[in-house]
Amino acid sequence: MPTQSVGPARRALPAVFAILLAGTLFLMARAPEASADEKASVAAGFRFTQLPIALPPGLAQRTIREVNPDYQNIRSWISSVGAAVAANDIEGTGVANDLCLVDTRSDTAIVTPAPTSGDRYPPFVLDPAPLPMGPAIAPMGCVPGDFNLDGRMDLLVYYWGRTPVLFLRKAETTGLNLAAFRPAELVPQVPSPDGTYHGPLWNTNAIAVADFDGDGGPDISVHNYFPDSAVLDPDAPANVRMNHSMSKAKNAGGAHVLRWVSATGGGEPSVQYQEQAGAIDASAASGWTLGAGSADLDGDLLPELYLANDFGNDHLLHNVSTRGRIRFTEVLGRRGAFTPKSMVLGHDSFKGMSMEFGDIDSDGSFDMFVSNITTSWGLEESNFLWINNTSTAAEARAKLERGTAPFDEKSARYDIAWTGWGWDAKMADFDNSGHLAVVQTDGFIKGTVNRWNWLQELAASNDLLLENPQMWPKQGPGDDIAGSQRLAFWVRKADGKFLDVSAALGLDVPIPTRGVAVADTDGDGAQDFAVARQWGPPAFYHNEIPRKDAFLGLRLYRPVAGAGDELNRVRGRVVGSPAYGALARIVTAGGHVQVAQLDGGSGHSGKRSFDVFFGLGADGDRPVSVELSWRDLDGVVHHQTLDLTSGWHDLMLTTRALEVPAR
Repeated sequence: MPTQSVGPARRALPAVFAILLAGTLFLMARAPEASADEKASVAAGFRFTQLPIALPPGLAQRTIREVNPDYQNIRSWISSVGAAVAANDIEGTGVANDLCLVDTRSDTAIVTPAPTSGDRYPPFVLDPAPLPMGPAIAPMGCVPGDFNLDGRMDLLVYYWGRTPVLFLRKAETTGLNLAAFRPAELVPQVPSPDGTYHGPLWNTNAIAVADFDGDGGPDISVHNYFPDSAVLDPDAPANVRMNHSMSKAKNAGGAHVLRWVSATGGGEPSVQYQEQAGAIDASAASGWTLGAGSADLDGDLLPELYLANDFGNDHLLHNVSTRGRIRFTEVLGRRGAFTPKSMVLGHDSFKGMSMEFGDIDSDGSFDMFVSNITTSWGLEESNFLWINNTSTAAEARAKLERGTAPFDEKSARYDIAWTGWGWDAKMADFDNSGHLAVVQTDGFIKGTVNRWNWLQELAASNDLLLENPQMWPKQGPGDDIAGSQRLAFWVRKADGKFLDVSAALGLDVPIPTRGVAVADTDGDGAQDFAVARQWGPPAFYHNEIPRKDAFLGLRLYRPVAGAGDELNRVRGRVVGSPAYGALARIVTAGGHVQVAQLDGGSGHSGKRSFDVFFGLGADGDRPVSVELSWRDLDGVVHHQTLDLTSGWHDLMLTTRALEVPAR
């Protein structure tokens, strides 16, 4: 029987089909631009007033950093991160009305009162003296937390050029100032012979804090961007490097998982951590991490960990720790016939800039939002909106145990795929509607000469050239890449899709932004937020929504170590430590379901307060069923369901949840 030849047209059919499919999916995903009237209508339920943030007087006002000689040609790129902000109750007033921020213009970490709380104390710089420092060290972020479990808020500052420093709050101090803190090394160091830092050259850009092994102590996951090297030292040998791939880079500084071991309080507080070698497999621990976050996905109160990596695969890590030993295993998404490879969790090749857990579809399970670079006619990737595809914790556990990530990527379906050069993002209910909005920072290098074409040439170049910084195109003072991109404020519409209404709300300032922190800083029932700007003044936005009573706010505590089941207040504040990893699942009278957690510290360079906050919408005047889950200080898991009215509630979690009497 003669063979039948296949003609050129038939051979071309697969390629034609692929092109048509790609084009169709692109057009389907690209929603038509909303009109100004639609944006104004969607934004009508929100109103923010910008307030100035007080800074110490006399700080430097630089606009770029000194860098290693090998980075001199790209010093604006190297100077593109570091602005950070966190909101929490640092002073101990019972309200999250303090900010800890990093101002890149002065390379200082600063504590200052939120603008809504008055001039309670002068803002001050967190000087780590007498710990050794040096001129080639710059802070990158600040993480509040009770690291020694004494009921007082401490601060962890992480840097480029050294290991992180803990500022531990001393007992019996009056007022909030530098003298109220004792600086301590997170990683033990050999004493310096000359007062200059000579320890490991960590270059940290992401921190996640959670009780990973279930023993009651806050563990710390540290993720370094550049390999250990003198990135900011202009007098150091030219021995630095860049990523060795645009999509598969694994030559970064790597992960360090530190397990909480012991602590003391008093006038000389201390805390001891132990690094957990092999906690994360080497294949997942060496990415160029810019964001990290944790949440319990399978109901065992051992939080999973997500790593958002620049230049390569993100990683979702299943927590398989046992008490005293932290261990994660990677899980991967499944690819369907119409799923692009980069939309499969763990196989993506986008520029992961940050991540955030939240229940964005209000089904009682955690979803994930990941910022990527999404600039049209620039580097157009996509944000990730990973929607949880399980209906119970048991179903999620079964998937995780067989190595499958329980998420599907739905950013295009929700119209939240494209923003700009994304960074930190936070999900929060800013209008108390019962639905989460997303505030997302954007922008890269601000200048006057557009250099997108040079960056595109770099992105298309051979990976073999990338590791050498001398092969990168110039990015110095005056060059601009996405320098005028605005903060995004995504609001859910009636059809379930999202719309960016930043301009309609007056939030669209053309300055690159980095970290964002969310908190109800005046306890009025409306969440405010603060934004860190790269090489610009930080900004604070006070929430002016008209209805502030339709909310449920939970402040969840455990007794301080050794204090027993203490249920009182001292000088107006609850005596307790934050209940790291505690979960709250609510069901309103109208059947609306949501889940949230006490987040010990997730994201890029912004950290939300420890408050667990829910908008209640039309159900604000009726009791809410709240299912609480937590671990006590002995690591024992507890569950309890309460009926609570709207407003703020302070709860002490021991073997049961008890409300601390109001002041």
